[in-house]
Amino acid sequence: MLKFKTIQTLKPNTEILEIIKNSEYKIKNGKVKNLLHTNLQIIKPTEYLITYPITLTILEYKVNEISSKTFYIKEHNQKYNLKEIKQILNNLSLFN
Repeated sequence: MLKFKTIQTLKPNTEILEIIKNSEYKIKNGKVKNLLHTNLQIIKPTEYLITYPITLTILEYKVNEISSKTFYIKEHNQKYNLKEIKQILNNLSLFN
């Protein structure tokens, strides 16, 4: 059986939390897990599930040297960087 060890817990982004503080949301902390006896790592993203006033699921992945876009919105099927995410959330007048 495969065994994993959590080597890091990823905390939510404070800037995103500040923007969505007036809405209803749930957060699942991300984790970086190591497959024991190997050097393989599995990264589970931090998940922001906004339920009111709109339904939106934002995934935040650990920073990657290859891509500067660490956020993914499931409903849009597209990657974003922090600046773009903040702009999208601020443009939704529901969060102001």
